[in-house]
Amino acid sequence: MRINRLELQGFRNYGSASCDFAPDVNVITGRNAQGKTNLLEAVYYLSSARSFRTRLDRELIGQNADAVYLQGNIFSGGRPQRLEINFSRGGRKKLFANGAKLSSAGELSGRFCCTLFAPEDLDLIKGGAAARRKYMDLAISQLRPQYSELVTRFGRIYEQKTRILKDYRERADMLEALDEFSLSLCKTGAELIRYRASWCVRASQAARRIHGEISGRDEQLRMQYTTVPEVEDPLHQSQNEILNALLRQQERLRRAELDAGQCLAGVQKDDILLEIGGLSARSFASQGQIRTAALSMKLAEWNICREETGESPVLLLDDVLSELDPVRQDYVLNSIRGGQVLITCCDEQEVMRKTGGKAITVDHGRIFYE
Repeated sequence: MRINRLELQGFRNYGSASCDFAPDVNVITGRNAQGKTNLLEAVYYLSSARSFRTRLDRELIGQNADAVYLQGNIFSGGRPQRLEINFSRGGRKKLFANGAKLSSAGELSGRFCCTLFAPEDLDLIKGGAAARRKYMDLAISQLRPQYSELVTRFGRIYEQKTRILKDYRERADMLEALDEFSLSLCKTGAELIRYRASWCVRASQAARRIHGEISGRDEQLRMQYTTVPEVEDPLHQSQNEILNALLRQQERLRRAELDAGQCLAGVQKDDILLEIGGLSARSFASQGQIRTAALSMKLAEWNICREETGESPVLLLDDVLSELDPVRQDYVLNSIRGGQVLITCCDEQEVMRKTGGKAITVDHGRIFYE
C-alpha cells in the first residue's frame, strides 16, 4: 500500500500543490511552520476523511480559500486507485473512489490505510483518557467501515442528550425525548464497546511483543480496555448483555444526570489502562519508558492494519525521530522496511544516510525536490 502522488488545493497553507512520493522512504524537510505536518495531514485525511489534528473540517480550509480539494493516486489491493475528497465552508463533504461517489467516509476503510506517530502521541501514556480513546477510534475506523459511522452517531446523540439535560428546566417538554436518546446512546455504546474490547486485545498483544523487543525484555507493557463498571467482561459478553448493563447504569444515574445537567452514563469516558512492569505508566513511567510505550502502541496499530489488509499501511512519522534515542530510531527504521514511510524532520541528512530516502522540501506551502 502506498501513495504515489498527492494533489491538493486550498488545504491549510497550500494554495495549489502536488507531491510525488517514492515507494519506500520519503524525508520531508523544511523550516518550522512551512507545511510539513500539513502535508502528512492531507495524506492521512485521504485514508479516513478525518484529521488527526481537528474534528472540524472547516479548520482545514486555507485562509484564502473557499474549499478544499484532495486527490491521491494510490496503489492498494494490488492495483492503482484514485481517491478524491472535496468540501467547501458551507457545503457537504464529497468523497470519490476511482470516479465513483462514496455514500460515507466508512467506505474508505481498508482502501488506503495510514499509521501516524507524532510527538502528541506521547500523551497516550501521560495524557487523559481522551487521547487513548482517540487512538482507538482512529485506528479502528480505518479498518471497520461501521465503526467510524458509530463514533459519529454516538457523538451526535450525546450532544442532543446533553442539550436536553442542560435546557429542560426552561423547556420542560424536552424531557419527553430524554428516554429515547438515552436508549439510543446505550445501543450505540454497546456496539462501540464490542469493537473496542476486541481491538484492544490484539493491540495489547502486539504492543507487549514490540515493547519487549525495544526494551530488551526487561519490562512488560500491559494494555487493558476499561468501560463502564456495569460491563464486567466485554470481550466475552454478547452485545445484548452489554446493552442491558448500560441500561442498568443509565437507570442508576438518571436522577444524577437531571440534577447535574450533563451526561454521566455511557461510554464517553472509556479508557485504556497502561502498566509497565506492573506499575501505572501514567503515574510512574520515566521519559524513556513513555517514549518506548507510545512507540510500541503505534507500531502495534501499524501491525494490526498490516495483518488485516495484507499490505503495509503508509507510516507517517511527524518529527518524532528527534524524540527517540539512536536505538529506538534504528528500531523504527528497521521495523518498517518494505513499506512506504513519510518522515518530517530537521536533520534530514542523517535519516537519508540511514534509509536512502527521497528528499522533499516544503517552503511556504510549496514543494521542491532535491
